[in-house]
Amino acid sequence: MIKGSCLCSSVKFEYQGELGEIAMCHCQQCRKAQGSAFACNMPVARSGFNLVEGKALVTEFESSPGKKRAFCSKCGSPIYSRRDDLPDSIRLRLGSFDTPIEEKPAYHIYAASKAMWWEILDDCKQYDALEPR
Repeated sequence: MIKGSCLCSSVKFEYQGELGEIAMCHCQQCRKAQGSAFACNMPVARSGFNLVEGKALVTEFESSPGKKRAFCSKCGSPIYSRRDDLPDSIRLRLGSFDTPIEEKPAYHIYAASKAMWWEILDDCKQYDALEPR
Protein backbone atom coordinates (compact mmCIF):
# COMPACT_ATOMS: atom_id res chain seq x y z
CA MET A 1 0.00 0.00 0.00
CA ILE A 2 1.19 3.50 -0.88
CA LYS A 3 0.54 6.27 1.62
CA GLY A 4 0.90 9.94 0.79
CA SER A 5 0.15 13.42 2.04
CA CYS A 6 0.37 17.09 1.25
CA LEU A 7 3.04 19.44 2.66
CA CYS A 8 0.95 20.46 5.69
CA SER A 9 -0.25 16.85 6.27
CA SER A 10 -3.90 17.95 6.24
CA VAL A 11 -4.64 15.76 3.20
CA LYS A 12 -3.67 12.11 3.46
CA PHE A 13 -4.32 9.33 0.99
CA GLU A 14 -3.74 5.64 0.44
CA TYR A 15 -3.45 3.71 -2.77
CA GLN A 16 -3.65 -0.04 -3.07
CA GLY A 17 -3.29 -1.58 -6.49
CA GLU A 18 -1.04 -1.90 -9.48
CA LEU A 19 1.42 0.92 -10.06
CA GLY A 20 1.71 2.45 -13.52
CA GLU A 21 4.83 3.65 -15.30
CA ILE A 22 6.32 6.88 -14.04
CA ALA A 23 6.13 9.72 -16.54
CA MET A 24 8.00 12.99 -16.33
CA CYS A 25 5.86 15.64 -18.01
CA HIS A 26 7.56 18.77 -19.35
CA CYS A 27 4.47 20.59 -20.68
CA GLN A 28 4.06 24.21 -19.65
CA GLN A 29 0.95 23.47 -17.58
CA CYS A 30 2.78 20.85 -15.50
CA ARG A 31 5.78 23.14 -15.05
CA LYS A 32 3.52 25.92 -13.79
CA ALA A 33 1.41 23.62 -11.59
CA GLN A 34 4.51 22.06 -9.98
CA GLY A 35 6.71 25.17 -9.96
CA SER A 36 9.49 22.99 -11.32
CA ALA A 37 11.11 21.72 -14.52
CA PHE A 38 8.63 18.86 -14.84
CA ALA A 39 5.99 16.83 -13.00
CA CYS A 40 6.48 13.20 -11.97
CA ASN A 41 3.19 11.37 -12.46
CA MET A 42 2.05 7.80 -12.12
CA PRO A 43 -1.24 6.58 -13.56
CA VAL A 44 -3.16 4.36 -11.15
CA ALA A 45 -6.63 2.85 -10.88
CA ARG A 46 -9.06 5.29 -9.36
CA SER A 47 -10.76 2.41 -7.53
CA GLY A 48 -7.62 1.83 -5.42
CA PHE A 49 -7.28 5.47 -4.34
CA ASN A 50 -8.74 6.64 -1.05
CA LEU A 51 -8.56 10.04 0.62
CA VAL A 52 -8.29 9.15 4.31
CA GLU A 53 -8.00 12.68 5.73
CA GLY A 54 -8.72 16.19 4.51
CA LYS A 55 -11.17 15.35 1.74
CA ALA A 56 -12.87 18.75 2.19
CA LEU A 57 -9.51 20.48 1.64
CA VAL A 58 -8.93 18.95 -1.79
CA THR A 59 -9.69 21.47 -4.51
CA GLU A 60 -9.82 20.65 -8.21
CA PHE A 61 -8.86 23.17 -10.88
CA GLU A 62 -9.82 22.54 -14.51
CA SER A 63 -6.55 23.43 -16.25
CA SER A 64 -7.87 22.51 -19.69
CA PRO A 65 -11.26 21.21 -20.84
CA GLY A 66 -11.92 17.90 -19.11
CA LYS A 67 -8.64 17.85 -17.11
CA LYS A 68 -8.69 18.55 -13.39
CA ARG A 69 -5.69 19.06 -11.14
CA ALA A 70 -6.29 18.35 -7.45
CA PHE A 71 -4.36 20.04 -4.68
CA CYS A 72 -4.56 20.84 -0.98
CA SER A 73 -6.35 24.18 -0.60
CA LYS A 74 -4.44 24.86 2.61
CA CYS A 75 -0.80 24.40 1.48
CA GLY A 76 -1.15 24.11 -2.32
CA SER A 77 0.53 20.72 -2.67
CA PRO A 78 -0.51 18.88 -5.85
CA ILE A 79 -1.97 15.42 -5.16
CA TYR A 80 -3.33 14.04 -8.45
CA SER A 81 -4.86 14.92 -11.79
CA ARG A 82 -7.75 13.29 -13.57
CA ARG A 83 -9.37 13.44 -16.97
CA ASP A 84 -13.08 13.17 -17.73
CA ASP A 85 -12.36 10.92 -20.73
CA LEU A 86 -10.41 8.45 -18.49
CA PRO A 87 -12.80 8.02 -15.54
CA ASP A 88 -11.15 4.84 -14.19
CA SER A 89 -7.70 6.31 -13.61
CA ILE A 90 -5.93 9.21 -11.94
CA ARG A 91 -2.33 10.39 -12.10
CA LEU A 92 -0.75 10.60 -8.67
CA ARG A 93 2.01 13.13 -8.06
CA LEU A 94 5.02 11.17 -6.82
CA GLY A 95 6.25 14.05 -4.69
CA SER A 96 3.26 13.46 -2.41
CA PHE A 97 4.25 9.85 -1.59
CA ASP A 98 5.29 9.06 1.97
CA THR A 99 5.88 5.39 1.18
CA PRO A 100 9.14 4.61 -0.66
CA ILE A 101 8.75 2.86 -4.01
CA GLU A 102 11.28 0.94 -6.08
CA GLU A 103 9.91 1.94 -9.49
CA LYS A 104 12.03 4.27 -11.59
CA PRO A 105 10.91 6.83 -14.20
CA ALA A 106 10.00 5.25 -17.54
CA TYR A 107 9.72 8.17 -19.96
CA HIS A 108 9.50 11.91 -20.60
CA ILE A 109 6.47 13.44 -22.30
CA TYR A 110 6.24 16.86 -23.94
CA ALA A 111 10.04 16.88 -24.06
CA ALA A 112 9.86 19.28 -27.02
CA SER A 113 8.47 21.96 -24.68
CA LYS A 114 10.80 21.36 -21.73
CA ALA A 115 12.18 24.31 -19.78
CA MET A 116 15.02 25.93 -21.70
CA TRP A 117 17.19 25.84 -18.58
CA TRP A 118 16.72 22.07 -18.05
CA GLU A 119 18.72 19.35 -19.76
CA ILE A 120 17.41 15.78 -19.87
CA LEU A 121 20.41 13.58 -19.08
CA ASP A 122 18.90 10.16 -18.37
CA ASP A 123 18.33 7.28 -20.79
CA CYS A 124 14.52 7.23 -20.48
CA LYS A 125 12.42 7.36 -23.64
CA GLN A 126 11.46 10.86 -24.76
CA TYR A 127 8.30 11.86 -26.59
CA ASP A 128 7.88 15.31 -28.13
CA ALA A 129 4.22 15.32 -27.07
CA LEU A 130 2.04 12.77 -25.29
CA GLU A 131 3.26 9.17 -25.23
CA PRO A 132 1.70 6.89 -27.84
CA ARG A 133 -1.16 4.78 -26.46
